[in-house]
Amino acid sequence: MAWRSRLCCVGRRNLSIFSSPSPSNWTKVVSDAEKIVGYPTSFMSLRCLLSDELSNVAMHVRKLVGTKHPLLNTARGFVYDSRNNLQMRGLVVLLMSKAAGPSSSTSDPIHDSMVSGIYPSQRNLAEITELIHTAFLVHRGIVNLKEWTNSDGPLKDMQFGNKMAVLSGDFLLANACTGLAQLNNTKVVELISSAIGDVVQGIYYDGSSSAEEGGLTVASWEDQTFLSHGALLAKSCQAAMELAKHSTEAQSLAFQYGKHLALGHKVNSDLQPFTKSGSEPAVFSLDSAPVVFHKQIVGPERWRHQLQQAQNMARQIDYTKLWGLIKMERGVSQALDLCSYHGNKALEAMKSFPPSEARSALENMACAVTKF
Repeated sequence: MAWRSRLCCVGRRNLSIFSSPSPSNWTKVVSDAEKIVGYPTSFMSLRCLLSDELSNVAMHVRKLVGTKHPLLNTARGFVYDSRNNLQMRGLVVLLMSKAAGPSSSTSDPIHDSMVSGIYPSQRNLAEITELIHTAFLVHRGIVNLKEWTNSDGPLKDMQFGNKMAVLSGDFLLANACTGLAQLNNTKVVELISSAIGDVVQGIYYDGSSSAEEGGLTVASWEDQTFLSHGALLAKSCQAAMELAKHSTEAQSLAFQYGKHLALGHKVNSDLQPFTKSGSEPAVFSLDSAPVVFHKQIVGPERWRHQLQQAQNMARQIDYTKLWGLIKMERGVSQALDLCSYHGNKALEAMKSFPPSEARSALENMACAVTKF
């Protein structure tokens, strides 16, 4: 694998910032960064939230209170969710815009419209990025009714919740597309449109891979994770540079930062069940990075045997037992190395930007996902 030769430059591993001893580290990094860009990114989509159309949707979503439909949890975290940082993508776009500043290669006096070092079009792009991300979060909350059981709640509640999830997600996506057209930049429209396509493709792959049968290789996991988690941020960062008329080199560096930060963030999230101290996890994804590395190490036959070992009489997986089997191998340590690699690559991409508070904030975010 190509990643193996790249990992030789990765630094020493420490404990993940998302684990229980210091959950405030990431929150502090985000809070400090928000002050630099001018306002809390949690309110970037306030105009959309206060629209009459979404108010009507919210009235219907209230009917789901008391049910187990996942749309409720998504709705609660729509404005702010300190654990999952729903607004991280928009914040990174704003920081990247401020770090790069106005382009020196153009005589167009558009810099006169800058507020806190950021163009209005770049702030609009940050809102659009968040709307797209939130729309897909809402869509992912659709319940597969084929797997519905009585313990999930009344079937009619699940059906109604699904309709609301489709309607809400489509509304947010439509608003994002309208805002995208208003930017009047065909390259930015092309970039963000392709990012939407990437996310759709990534979600399709997420649902079609078979973890039990071996499923993803490390290479295919990286490709798939970029589509579903990295493409939107990477291409939004690149689009922010295009809006300020920066060079293709600056656009490429911004893309690389967004890509590697998103991938590092995802690997870090996947590592949580394996790096938290004090308790063993109840459940984790069989397509998470440590498990994918583990499956590659032990091979398909041994992996199937381990799954059988971890199944109880009802053929349900005992995740505590499987967790113990995975911890015995090197899959977790290799995932930690991969997380450090992506964080280091994000830092490397920022070296060409001029020193500033915004650049330091971006570097702090890259460091935050690699502090183990």
